[in-house]
Amino acid sequence: MSLLSMKSVKKSFGGVEILKDISLEVKEGEILSIIGPSGSGKSTLLRCATLLEDMDDGELSYNENTVCKSVGGKAVYESQSKLREISEYFGLVFQNFNLFPHMNVLQNICDAPIRVQKRDKEEVKEEAFSLLKKMGLEDRAGAYPYQLSGGQSQRVAIARALALNPKILFFDEPTSALDPELTGEVLRVIKSLSDLKIAMVIVTHEMAFAKEISDKVIFMSDGVIVELGSPEEVFASTNERMKNFIGALSK
Repeated sequence: MSLLSMKSVKKSFGGVEILKDISLEVKEGEILSIIGPSGSGKSTLLRCATLLEDMDDGELSYNENTVCKSVGGKAVYESQSKLREISEYFGLVFQNFNLFPHMNVLQNICDAPIRVQKRDKEEVKEEAFSLLKKMGLEDRAGAYPYQLSGGQSQRVAIARALALNPKILFFDEPTSALDPELTGEVLRVIKSLSDLKIAMVIVTHEMAFAKEISDKVIFMSDGVIVELGSPEEVFASTNERMKNFIGALSK
């Protein structure tokens, strides 16, 4: 069964087509990496999948629960209450952390499970400490975002997303704001999450990481999926756009 299904997705901004008839599926526990040049539509695709942007046309569903369908060439969404319910299926980790500056690390992680999901405070706090331990940050529970390194901030953001117990986790270039040393630190944490059997969709410029961790890789260019397959298939592609992209990265 598909955990996430997107069919014939289209999205434009100011008359410029950003996503041109995109279709993809992610199964339970599957890891999908999305690669491609800047401006190819990768982040917009994630924003449409996570309801931060409305699609112009297409279909979107989670676990066979319809989010929106195509009616007369336009995307028609379900009710707000249904969308809130479905949004609990996923978590999103941004490239710029987006931690609440007025909350310490523990409060950042516990806020949504307590306030939005109405879960027991002590149970949430216990889970949060467990997540911080997994992130190697158990000693930073009382620290505020301004006291953290970029790598620590991103690990807190990952813990915060996991605290909602999502079935699928989206990462939008999670290391783009980090220097090489901190990048390795965050990639190791993401890799360790594969033990949890959570599905992941990762937009990344880290090619070696995408090759190592992914079940499937998508290469996007100019708003279309150019290649979709196993890491071995995609990185061995003879497609000119794919070869040019890899060549530009290696310079």
